[in-house]
Amino acid sequence: MRFIFQYPDAHGLDVDLLDSGRVHVLAAAAEAAGWDGFAFTEHPVPSARWLASGGHQTLDPFVALGHVAAATTRLRLLTYLAVVPYRNPFLLAKAAATVDKLSGGRFILGVGTGYLKSEFHALGVDFDERNQLFDEAMEVLPLHWAGEPFTHTGVHFDARDSIGRPRPVQNPIPIWIGGNARVTLRRVAERAQGWMPLTGPAEMATTVRTAYLSTLADLKAKVEELRHLAGDRTDQLDVAIAYTPTWTRSPADDADRHQEALADLEEVGATWIVVPGPIGTESSSLEFIEAFGQTCI
Repeated sequence: MRFIFQYPDAHGLDVDLLDSGRVHVLAAAAEAAGWDGFAFTEHPVPSARWLASGGHQTLDPFVALGHVAAATTRLRLLTYLAVVPYRNPFLLAKAAATVDKLSGGRFILGVGTGYLKSEFHALGVDFDERNQLFDEAMEVLPLHWAGEPFTHTGVHFDARDSIGRPRPVQNPIPIWIGGNARVTLRRVAERAQGWMPLTGPAEMATTVRTAYLSTLADLKAKVEELRHLAGDRTDQLDVAIAYTPTWTRSPADDADRHQEALADLEEVGATWIVVPGPIGTESSSLEFIEAFGQTCI
């Protein structure tokens, strides 16, 4: 089981995201402390109401991961997650290929369909088309990354004898899909390389309008469902599960509890653990990164 540090999400409007620390400093510290990856989430233009009521700020994940790539040599770089319908799929493919190329083949494209209607409206994307746009992107991303001429007509584009160069280092770039719906599990089983379930308290579902997996039993049942759908592809799939306890103390001060909880997630089927860093100062983030590395990795 491997561990990804997710750059801390500042919630609301009263604190700035970068109060948590300079990205390259935290990334280098995570690599030195034994972490295996670094991640950023995405909300390019949320509503002020959503943010003020507890939504989270974000950097652009592709730009930020390019910055992390320059400061590290080993960490895998994950979008956790990029909202596919927000972009023309070829612009998405180019951004992903660029990060992969600049990092020497360390990028993982974590994706989802999105849920904030106000953000869809602000970006001029039809919310009701999101599943159709997602599925067509899954078809054309590998075409772009292959670096050979292709033709493909989509809902809002017509690519004729097009080509994506330079190629990424990985062919294809691993795609991890987030979400808990059966259609998500089917997508993962058929064409992705990993699954990112949504876990957390059941009451969080009112924010994103989807059912969260709030118990280990719920999570285990979904992993088993995915394995059934994937069949022979099961061994090729990663499962990246978020570990989100309330960080009232250093991980080192409660080591037994964390180690037991992480062992439970591994037993359920996790191959990667994503740990959102607690919001704070740069020094507190560095302390957390080192303490978690010593305690849990």
